[in-house]
Amino acid sequence: MKEIVVLGSTGSIGRNCLAVAREFSSTFKVVGLAAGTNFDALVEQVEEFRPEVVSVSQQEAAAELSRRYASSGLRILCGQDGLRELAALGRAGMVVNALVGAIGLIPTIEAIRAGKDVALANKESMVLAGEIVMGLARERGSTVIPIDSEHSGIHQCLADRKAGVRRIVLTASGGPLLTRKPEELNNVTPEEIMRHPIWNMGRRICVDSATLLNKGFEVMEARWLFGVDLSNIGVLIHPRCVIHALVEFTDGTTLAQISKPDMKIPILYAMSYPERLDTCFESSDLSLMGSLTFLEPDLDQFPCLGLACSAARAGGTVPAFLNAADEIAVKGFLDRRIRFTDIIRVLEATLERLAGKPVASIEDVLVADAEARVVAEKIVSEVERSL
Repeated sequence: MKEIVVLGSTGSIGRNCLAVAREFSSTFKVVGLAAGTNFDALVEQVEEFRPEVVSVSQQEAAAELSRRYASSGLRILCGQDGLRELAALGRAGMVVNALVGAIGLIPTIEAIRAGKDVALANKESMVLAGEIVMGLARERGSTVIPIDSEHSGIHQCLADRKAGVRRIVLTASGGPLLTRKPEELNNVTPEEIMRHPIWNMGRRICVDSATLLNKGFEVMEARWLFGVDLSNIGVLIHPRCVIHALVEFTDGTTLAQISKPDMKIPILYAMSYPERLDTCFESSDLSLMGSLTFLEPDLDQFPCLGLACSAARAGGTVPAFLNAADEIAVKGFLDRRIRFTDIIRVLEATLERLAGKPVASIEDVLVADAEARVVAEKIVSEVERSL
């Protein structure tokens, strides 16, 4: 029985993690849950999975949980300190980090410091501090297994091989706006962005998928997860989302990971690693796929991808600046303060106003994150006033 903690349990990835735990209840025991503001969904999860510890973001929710479960022995934690404590929970052998945003970095660090294996869906942990995270994992003997379908595919193709890798390729769906003309993007609504043609994802990830910034962040993530130079990481648009990643080797061989676009498949792989469990998840029937299309991304159509790759090359605090600016810009779009096409304006302006510095510690990253949020919020307000 593998005892697990799920951070971000009420989000899209978190719910799928619990669906896997439900199906394999004799293999996984959920001992801790952390959630943000979706209180009702969290209560349902507590009732079903009976964890020992729960962490919530708001004090009011913590008080209500304490009242409801006063006689149950459930331990209630709150806020950032609660996330840190839950991530290091002594009993758990694995922490599933399904938090969205920079808030997920410190729990990743705390879990690794405590010697836990981490099933990682929080790409910001790698974007902001990938070198530090992976160095600490090696030092503490922790295994970081990616949950993103693309990185899961790379992990499976590599099969722990380090030598002979020429290039890794991440695939991208292209999002819901792939066939839109540039002049049609000014009036795109949040509702349109949420209608992803393949995946059922959270709000920020849907927006980042539409701008392809998400793929730029995944390039940064792959760099640190697999120790591959940025020049050896590529991106291809593959609208069917059947092939999730490819690895080219120096002998001319290319391996591809193929599965249906169902997040429970990479989640199960990460949670059960290094074992493979028998499952009822449907395999891909190659005879029914027809033609599979791959396109080089057009950086004029997707300038956020090019900006992310430039930020990755700059390194230091620049990726943290970019991520913070994106969190602010995406919220501004979802709140209808700025247009979809203004997201890239906010990102570029934020990076122009900030000077990148080397990163020597997590504290350097957190300072950079906070600084960029202030600058990005000012820019969002400027753009909003100009509309």
